[in-house]
Parts: sequence; structure tokens; C-alpha cells
Amino acid sequence: MGAVGLGCMPMSWGYSASQRLGERSVRTVHAALDAGVRLLDTADMYGPFTNELLVGRALKGRRQEAFVSTKCGLLVGDQHIVANGRPGYVRRACDASLRRLQTNVIDLYQLHRADPEVPVEETWGAMAELVTAGKVRSLGLCAVGARAPRRSGEGPHEGTIRQLERIQQVFPVSAVEAELSVWSREALAELLPWCVARGVGLLAAMPLGSGYLTGTLKPGQGFEPEDLRARHPRFTAEVMAANQPVVAGLRRIAERRGATVAQVALAWVLRQGPHVVPVPGAKREQWAVENAGAARVVLDDRDLAEIDGLPAAHESWD
Repeated sequence: MGAVGLGCMPMSWGYSASQRLGERSVRTVHAALDAGVRLLDTADMYGPFTNELLVGRALKGRRQEAFVSTKCGLLVGDQHIVANGRPGYVRRACDASLRRLQTNVIDLYQLHRADPEVPVEETWGAMAELVTAGKVRSLGLCAVGARAPRRSGEGPHEGTIRQLERIQQVFPVSAVEAELSVWSREALAELLPWCVARGVGLLAAMPLGSGYLTGTLKPGQGFEPEDLRARHPRFTAEVMAANQPVVAGLRRIAERRGATVAQVALAWVLRQGPHVVPVPGAKREQWAVENAGAARVVLDDRDLAEIDGLPAAHESWD
């Protein structure tokens, strides 16, 4: 069976501010490790910086149990986010991440976004130097959103694949992180086949649809002002209500399997192949343990056919 990772971002950035409790987040990381989770995914921009500090604190005395992934290349301002792919900045960012994570090596260092002002080969070359220096073990790329602007007639991830083809000539890509879930399947068309053909892992971001595919969110419940979902079209009361059939279909399978809705959603991602690792976010211990349990949920052909027959989701993430 496949494995489930832990996305640490919700612990300190992007979601409900009232739920950002440092000690509880540390316990959540420990619970995930105890449940067999090994991949911990963070980034310097989350917080910014506070998420890496939290992960570093949580891994004190347990560093050897975790495969740590973090990211560089995005700077957070008051009202904006900008890319920075200058080689000098990448080197400084890595050193800063190492200090915050309290480790001497990062297992997977990802480029969060390519800087349009810097050839991606230059940025990737600087990242490759970090591998040579022993500060990083492997490199990855975060995919540009499937619904981001693209050339006429292009597939959803062709822009990302062009970037991958370019940087692969400089230094091997070990992993690509991209959104993949029951209601966001675009990565299956081109990106996952590209990865499989080259032995590259795919980290499935937002495999629970930012919480919607857990079946715990109710239409019209509202979100805190800092929560990204408060401004997202897929999380308006009307659209959440329209997408209830997706959750209802997952719930039917969950009842049949003796699992939770979230576990079925994650099990579907795991069934996309051994190259795929879902990385759901979690803020509480019980959610981290529940998510890890998805690796034990076996979906058969009937289950997969039912999921394939679910209606397409309304609205988009990007």
C-alpha cells in the first residue's frame, strides 16, 4: 500500500487563525509520525517562516523519522506574493530554512514558483549546487496551477512540463507537487504520465479539496477572514451546496468500507499509482491519524467506478 504525507501549512498559514495553536501542532506532527507518516511538507513562505520553525521544533529528537520537504522561491508581502529565483537568494533561503528546521540537510527542496525575471535553469542550477554541498538531498518543482493562464490549445499542465523538461537538463527532478483530488483530476492527463515515465514522484497537494472532501464542511458555515477559503469561489454557500453530491458519493463508499469520507478520498489518490503520495493538511492529532489510516483502505473496481461517475465539481481552485 502507498503512504500518506502531512502538509503542515494549515498549522500556521492560510487557514483559520484561531486554530493555530503551536503546542497542539507539535502534538499533531508527533501523532502523524507515530501513525507511520514520514513525509512532512512545508515552505519558507508559510507564515512566513513560522511553519518551518514549528516543524523544526516538532522534530527535535525525531529528525531521523521524517522525510522533510520545504520550498523556496516565493516572498510574502503585506498584500502580495512575488517570485524570487535569483541564485544568491536561493542559497540564502536554503541556509535560513536549515536553521529554522534545526537540521543539517533538507530531504526534498522544492522550487515553489519559477521567477519570470530569471531563467529557470539558473535557479535550478543554484539548487543543484545545494545538493553538491550536502545541504539538500533531492530537488522538486511545484506545478503551476492547472487553471493558470496558458497558451491557446494547451493542456492543463503543459507549462509545467515545459519547465520540467528544461530543468531536467540541468539536474534530475525527484518530485513534482501538484493539486490532485477527486474533484481536481487534471494532473492525471499529462503530468502524472510524465512523472511515471521518468521515475519522478508526484506529491498530491490538496487531496482533500482544502477540507471539503472530508464531509465535515457545511454550506454557508462561513470562514474566518484570514482563511483562504473565505475568498474562494468554490467555498461560497451556493457552490458548496452544489458540490454536495460529490461528498455524498464518497460517503456511500465510506459506509461500505467502514472508513471515513476523508480516508476514501485519500485512498482514491493512492490508487493513482505508486508514484503518488497524497499530502493532506491537518491541524489536529485525530485528523493526522485518520488521514494516515487511508493507506489501509482498499478500494475495488466498483468503488473506483462510482467515484469516476461522480459529477464534476463546480467552480475552480485557481
